[in-house]
Amino acid sequence: MKIIVDENMPYAKALFADIGEVTAVDGRTLTASQVADADVLLVRSVTQVNAQLLAQNQRIGFVGSATIGTDHIDLGYLAERNINFANAPGCNATAVGEYAFIAMLELAQRYSVNIKDKVVGIVGAGNTGSAFARCLQAYGVKVLFNDPILALSRPDDFVSLDELIEQCDVVSLHVPLTLAGPFATHHLFDQSRLESLKPGTWLFNCCRGEVIDNQALINVKQQGADIKLVLDVWEGEPQPMPELVKLAEIATPHIAGYSLEGKARGTFMLYQELMNYLCRPATQSLTELLPDFKYQQINLRHELTQYDLLQLARQVYDVRDDDYLFRQVGVNSNGFDQMRKNHRHRREFSALSLANVGQGNVNWLVSLGFNRADK
Repeated sequence: MKIIVDENMPYAKALFADIGEVTAVDGRTLTASQVADADVLLVRSVTQVNAQLLAQNQRIGFVGSATIGTDHIDLGYLAERNINFANAPGCNATAVGEYAFIAMLELAQRYSVNIKDKVVGIVGAGNTGSAFARCLQAYGVKVLFNDPILALSRPDDFVSLDELIEQCDVVSLHVPLTLAGPFATHHLFDQSRLESLKPGTWLFNCCRGEVIDNQALINVKQQGADIKLVLDVWEGEPQPMPELVKLAEIATPHIAGYSLEGKARGTFMLYQELMNYLCRPATQSLTELLPDFKYQQINLRHELTQYDLLQLARQVYDVRDDDYLFRQVGVNSNGFDQMRKNHRHRREFSALSLANVGQGNVNWLVSLGFNRADK
């Protein structure tokens, strides 16, 4: 069995080597000839899987994407050819939620504000939006949700997008990219909606770049709108608009979900799906793949201030490093993809264990995602 995998999928060889011959490829430049004799194809969001890519292949039986979204997969075509498909919903949700929470702490430090005084509006209450909400609620921040699809069955749990924009100080986007239909998200935030954001709004995008009209965002910012931007995704990836990068408070190259746990979890979920497709037992373990964290334990001697929490979060992931590097090389030729390819795969809060050795309360920190060392 020949298994083609994206070279940026961690632990692929460790998980799949016992199943067949594993060949790692550049997912961005993958060609039909490279997959002509593949039995299994495992990709990420940078690879368009469609009739053109699989035109020379008559034997493939399984396609997997280590992602939540499927807008890069022609699902109809796979169904026509009876090719089994699996993705990894929720694999990097915790990483995205923690990225957004850390970015919020960084802005709060930069502008000397208490995030508990903010109301956060989350657009899209799926896996990543819910993960961000868990962080916020663990810290005592008020959250409002907008999700018109979920609101059809649970109207009392959601507000309209206009209400959210009117009431919230922070707006964070966590929706899939959809081009048509009553709930299309392409350019959901167009010039008119961007202009409706109240002064001082913090706007986060950790889903798909095209959910915001990037040129309109440039226009609105250059006209003097007081909007603070945290952008991990961009129209035109892997070549974002340089003008927009300069206007963002925090700018990164689509790596909000790039924790080692999240990436490994995505690969592992595909391993489980493939073993199920092959009617074979899954004998590998995710926990055995992950290395120990650099800190085994941190002892808490007093209650954490917001700045203390930021310092603790920075031990796990310091988003300033990616922001700085992205501004240096991310808008250069191949810089965006090179940053993603060479990313160090940060850890999640769960990699760090906390112990109460004084007056520090770790209960809410466990709800935030950290591990408890004094169980």
